[in-house]
Amino acid sequence: HMDQLLKDIRSCTLCAEHLPLGPNPVITVSPQTKILIIGQAPGTKVHASGIPWDELSGRALRRWLGVDSNVFYNSGIFGIMAMGMCYPGKGLRGDLPPRPECAKHWHHQVLEHLPDLQLTLLIGMYAQKFYLGKNAKSTLSETVKNFENYLPKYFPLVHPSPRNIRWQRNNPWFEEDVVPALEVVVGEIMQQCR
Repeated sequence: HMDQLLKDIRSCTLCAEHLPLGPNPVITVSPQTKILIIGQAPGTKVHASGIPWDELSGRALRRWLGVDSNVFYNSGIFGIMAMGMCYPGKGLRGDLPPRPECAKHWHHQVLEHLPDLQLTLLIGMYAQKFYLGKNAKSTLSETVKNFENYLPKYFPLVHPSPRNIRWQRNNPWFEEDVVPALEVVVGEIMQQCR
């Protein structure tokens, strides 16, 4: 049952030897979760606070979704899980990729406990490759541009990191087409929560 599963995840040490700051799995879900957000992995700020999307990226994501923090952190509406639930460490350009053990071991167990799940947001390449497999396009941009192909189950998104500002500038279709569509899909699911 979900409480026990979350206890197990939060005490996980599967890849502890690879984690420079040690394990501190960050996940917020409940059996009532309707929309699941799957990102890459927490950064150092989230590792320290234990609050997912508790930084600039989170602010941008909430704007795309058209929700405030109260709604975003209501696990009866939004569940938050990452491909790697612990901070993976620093690489040459930003953080290292999420540890591969995490999603393989835990994700299917979490999904089995989400009977009301209606939509999964796949944020970034790692989540898209894992969940869309061969159905993902050859680039992240193409996958995101063709988001309608994956609805109603999945909605692929680019990562809302400040690092992706240039990508967003070069791809104005994202703010013009994708963000409004995301707000509509999320809004329809939220109507049912009232």
